[in-house]
Amino acid sequence: MARLDEQGGLDVVTNGRFPSPAQKHVHIFFMDGVGLGAPDPATNPFATAQMPHLTALLGENWYLAQNGRIVTPRATLIPTDANLGVNGRPQSATGQATILTGRNIPKLIGEHYGPKPNTIIANLIRQGNLFQEVVQAGGHAALITPYPQQYFDAITSGRRLYSAVPLAATSAGLPLMTADNLKNGRAVSPGFTGQGWHTHLGYTDIPLLTLEEAGRQIATIARTWHFSFFEHWPSDRSGHRGTLQQAVHHLEIIDTVLGSLLEHWNDNHGLLIITSDHGNIEEKHHRQHTTNPVPTILVGNGHQQLANQIKDLTDIAKVVRQWLGLPTPSWP
Repeated sequence: MARLDEQGGLDVVTNGRFPSPAQKHVHIFFMDGVGLGAPDPATNPFATAQMPHLTALLGENWYLAQNGRIVTPRATLIPTDANLGVNGRPQSATGQATILTGRNIPKLIGEHYGPKPNTIIANLIRQGNLFQEVVQAGGHAALITPYPQQYFDAITSGRRLYSAVPLAATSAGLPLMTADNLKNGRAVSPGFTGQGWHTHLGYTDIPLLTLEEAGRQIATIARTWHFSFFEHWPSDRSGHRGTLQQAVHHLEIIDTVLGSLLEHWNDNHGLLIITSDHGNIEEKHHRQHTTNPVPTILVGNGHQQLANQIKDLTDIAKVVRQWLGLPTPSWP
């Protein structure tokens, strides 16, 4: 049988299998387009947003780039480099691919690129990513954000391309979550409550959740997978569109969900990683991505030691591998 080592990783197992997900799991709560910024309330919605849960976890003004690393009894926040030594503004396809592969994708292709992967990025994702590594090691993995039938129809017809995260999941042979998974509580909408599925997609039989219920459900679902990933892309849209006050409201929604997720998270068995691919929402005086560091927040036993390994987006996969006892891949 598998057993846990003193550092919280998995010992090598004789039968090649993981312990149950309830005993050992990693969840990435991914917020697209969220960076650490300046203390200016005229441009940074974090400066006026009421975010009591993350403040209780990390302390006052945790969202400022000037703070550097923050360590508290339960969590560590690491300002994480999303630029990766490449000029230009970081983009979604290369940033997300870097998180999921542990490879410096912008450097490999010579630029930041997005929002959807081009052929080169897609091939790099298919060569190996965390979803694949968990499955190949005998574990269970899932992208727990669902997609409507219209999405699958557009992918099949070629009218739409996979973004980096669903491409990584499907390259591991994993089915994407559907409306049925949302109905039966095995998935959570990117917008948390499911209201958008009612008003914009016509799925009026989808159960509506409160923000607190959504956070609890993410924690519950995560315990059924060794590795799970929740993709919240509306945060990037809130950076590109809308007013400063709307961005403030959006951040308060995220905080409420995370507060419930943290309340129901078991630090002894699960590693929670909250992170992003690039900055955006923290500078509302323009509508472009930023070169600011992004927040990576680790919650779980041994979080400070794990955080010592993180400097940029390539290091997130390294921490996932350590927690789950996965070997470091040898890339072509």
